Amino acid sequence: MSVRGDLASLAELDEASLLCELRERFLRQLPYTDIGDILIAMNPFQPLPLYGTDVSEQYQGPPVGTLPPHIFAVASRAYHSMLGGGGSQCIVISGESGAGKTESTKLLLQHIMNMCKGNSQLEQQILQVNPLLEAFGNAQTVMNDNSSRFGKYIQLHFQNNTVQGAKLSEYLLEKSRVVQQDTGERNFHIFYYMFAGLSSEEKEMYGLLDPSLYRYISGQFGTEDVAQRWKHKYQEVCNVLDMVGFHEQEQVDMQAILAGVLSLGNVTFEPEESNGSVKVSETSRGWLKAAAGQFGVQEGELLKCLICTMSVTRGEQIQRFHTQQQAEDARDSIAKVAYGRVFGWIVCKVNELLAENVDPELELREIGILDIFGFENFAVNRFEQLCINLANEQLQHFFNHHIFQLEQAAYKEEELPWETITFNNNEPILDLLLAKPLGLLSLLDEQSAFPQATDKTFVDKLNSSFKGNLHFQPGRGHVLGFSIIHYAGKVQYTAGGFLEKNRDTLPASVRGLFINSVTPLLSVLFTATISRTGTLMPHVKPKIIPGADNKFNSTRKQSVGAQFRCSLMVLMERMYSANPHFVRCIKPNHQKEPGVVDNQVVLLQLRYNGLLETIRIRRDGFSWRPLFEEFAERYGILLVKPDVSLTKESCLEILRSTELTGWLCGKSRLFFKYWHQEQLAKYVERLERAAVVIQKVFREFRYRKSYQQLMAELRAQAQWIQEETERKRSWLMAIEAEAQRVFLPIPMARKRCHQPCPHSPDKPPVPRPRSKLTESTPFDNFSDPTAPRSVLGTKELTGDEAKMRKRKRGATFCWFKETQAQKVMQDDGAFPSWLHGMISRREAENLLIDKPLGCFLVRISRSRPGYILTYRGEDRCRHYLIQMQPNAYYVIVGEDWAHASLADLVRYHQTVVIQPFMEILTVPCRQKSSESLDYDNLECLRLGPPAAERDTAPEEQTRPSRASISKPALPSGAAAVLKRVWFRRTQNCQNQQSLDKSRTKPSSSKERGSQRAFPRLHSSIHRAMQEIQQFSPVLLSTSEQSCYQALSVEDVDPK
Repeated sequence: MSVRGDLASLAELDEASLLCELRERFLRQLPYTDIGDILIAMNPFQPLPLYGTDVSEQYQGPPVGTLPPHIFAVASRAYHSMLGGGGSQCIVISGESGAGKTESTKLLLQHIMNMCKGNSQLEQQILQVNPLLEAFGNAQTVMNDNSSRFGKYIQLHFQNNTVQGAKLSEYLLEKSRVVQQDTGERNFHIFYYMFAGLSSEEKEMYGLLDPSLYRYISGQFGTEDVAQRWKHKYQEVCNVLDMVGFHEQEQVDMQAILAGVLSLGNVTFEPEESNGSVKVSETSRGWLKAAAGQFGVQEGELLKCLICTMSVTRGEQIQRFHTQQQAEDARDSIAKVAYGRVFGWIVCKVNELLAENVDPELELREIGILDIFGFENFAVNRFEQLCINLANEQLQHFFNHHIFQLEQAAYKEEELPWETITFNNNEPILDLLLAKPLGLLSLLDEQSAFPQATDKTFVDKLNSSFKGNLHFQPGRGHVLGFSIIHYAGKVQYTAGGFLEKNRDTLPASVRGLFINSVTPLLSVLFTATISRTGTLMPHVKPKIIPGADNKFNSTRKQSVGAQFRCSLMVLMERMYSANPHFVRCIKPNHQKEPGVVDNQVVLLQLRYNGLLETIRIRRDGFSWRPLFEEFAERYGILLVKPDVSLTKESCLEILRSTELTGWLCGKSRLFFKYWHQEQLAKYVERLERAAVVIQKVFREFRYRKSYQQLMAELRAQAQWIQEETERKRSWLMAIEAEAQRVFLPIPMARKRCHQPCPHSPDKPPVPRPRSKLTESTPFDNFSDPTAPRSVLGTKELTGDEAKMRKRKRGATFCWFKETQAQKVMQDDGAFPSWLHGMISRREAENLLIDKPLGCFLVRISRSRPGYILTYRGEDRCRHYLIQMQPNAYYVIVGEDWAHASLADLVRYHQTVVIQPFMEILTVPCRQKSSESLDYDNLECLRLGPPAAERDTAPEEQTRPSRASISKPALPSGAAAVLKRVWFRRTQNCQNQQSLDKSRTKPSSSKERGSQRAFPRLHSSIHRAMQEIQQFSPVLLSTSEQSCYQALSVEDVDPK
């Protein structure tokens, strides 16, 4: 058995011992194994207790050799390498489909965010991005229930040790899955989540019927248990959209577009007998009307885009009618492009919201994580599988380049004794696919440019160009296709549809139609341009340029294959400029069963990944090869002297001061084994601990000396006061004695100023604590770092500081009055009893001093626009910052659930604990009266009676109290504000009542505020659903029929 799970320490190195080691560890529920600094991760197909908080804490420090292999160790190694001056880092996760790459990405992100400890809501938003992209970009295949149908590269940007922003890059979304799925496969997850998660009223709003009616999801749905899981996933997706900052109307428009894609798929065509053109079949006219309403366009204009093409020749407009096949292709093209642009828009929106808010001139460090589709070999392999396998070929070449080529070239350059290790070089396969002008993708672009070219002419071109190539085989039999010998084995591709998918054409009139859509989101999507890498670039203001339809075709001349090749090139440039860390994912069996290892399946993956050769080069080679200057700059601290020169002699002196063995010195660099970095990190850590001890002792000496000086001053002052008092007493006694001897009239003594009682000379003055319940902890102070603290020796605020604090308070109060007051008010016009004014931290803690455990209040922050939740804990009060999202949702910093209102947030955490102290809200700390210290700020905005009056019995409320009679009237300014607020609130209520008179507001799992967003052409969607119901009434459920009948036909379109 290997030491601590490192295969590089195997005594016998062959396939049998390698397989036996992996099998034994997997059966003992140890899915991770090291090959030096490379991690092998076998998918356990079951949850394991390896990812809790206690395990994460063990791997948060620098890499330690005593810890077992883990995915957290890779994240920790990359993070500390970045902090240690190692430059940008990238983590490359590779493996075939179903090997666990997506889950590994989640765990890497989770651990990196735990190590940051920035207490920032940005970290929670970054973690929430993955589930959102999974819903829109993952689908079930025959090999994987949650297969990524796109590639993503996540760039995390750091300043010091805290994440400041993130950026996503997506590659080659499999849009063809929207319109076609093979047997045993499904469409993208989001469609099934919508059917399971939307209520019947919401389905009516979007125009969704029974899922068995829709052709694009093959009429398939899951069992009751699966539907419940999908419903939970839909709620998670909605919460992520709120957390990241998507506005409610954007979410409604997005789901309306997705519903339009499904409705468009049910539009069928039949020949027109009169002129040989096609028309929409009678049974699908309702679906066409529904799709037009969901897209926000006119039904007739959408029909024209489907059945004919308009072109201009010599100034004359010519209309060409489609055949039935061309009409179906146009329908599917619209659906694919619409879905693809929604996905691209989500990525763009996420990048905008996660962008770093720092000085652009400041250089940030970076950790990149690549999670890309795995190698695929299905029964039928199409254009998408060719692109996916090309990406995996590129990653395998990147691995070979860093592990074998660079390392062995360094040995040769430095003239070190080395026996060359051979490996499976896949450069000839990349040349076959990417070479210009005779590579496969170049020939595909060439054929795509010819209107008369077909898939057969493309295959003939390949057969003639690659005749005799060892990695290419022509198709056999009557199947139109070809085979490529990839690094992972032979894959046979079906050439049908290659040209059409590579062209990715869209009827030119469709763009103009969708730009003029009344749905703003759809207009933005089709106004956007596509970059060379296939990235969507939305414009701020949609506009139609004359002749835009023709220019649109010219901008789309770049094919899908060319875009993918360009995006791969950009990705490789990023990865080659960073320090890589590799995670090789292994699939133990094809049945996706836990605890089962198929030896042949695992052995095949070990062979084509070259892991046997990797073990040999990690065992005998030197994976870490720093230059002399880099090593001396990083580890010069070990010499414990200033101004260490960056020379070879300094490096040798540093190494002689340690006990490292097994390293070599070349002409320009040093050569280390992979474990030497861990040993050097221990030496540095020992010095850091010593530095902390020195700092601690020095600070103790300095503060003790300062304290002794302060005490000496206090004793001297007390002694002087005592002596002065004794002197004055003696002087008075002498005067009194003299007066008694000489019987003269005694003059009246002068009035003396009151002297403060002196402190006892042997006891120092004790400062007043911050409150009776509070102890200083980092977590208590992070929420409001600008709050004043009572510290011995602090000075009073200067005039400028006091003015600045007053200005901040005024700005915050204006923010509350203008943007929050009406949102927080209850229906009776008063504020909730748990909402207090702009009170300080100490005032909030003193209000909770005699309250039971779990009592809470919400106060307005003094230093920034926002709220703070103060909670009565067991031994102290805690303060949680409530942050406002860009879409006006509320979330407690560090939590993963967003809320439409403060009341929703309070109700939610009365049943769900607040992390990390597992605290739950119980009893609100209510307002006592309008004269209380924290209610004055809200008085001029309040519309209802005070909280104390609301809590009294009805009999008591009918009689005016003495306090209310004697209470002075509001000032004229406050009365004017009160009148305006009351008028606006009454007017809004009347408008809302008139709008809801003919429509009952549906109950949703998620409160959306007082005014709900609707699709723009809601009434058109409703009428289309009624028309569809006439043709298929049997397929509609009873609840859906009653829902459609309950809605008034005269319902107007909400504007």
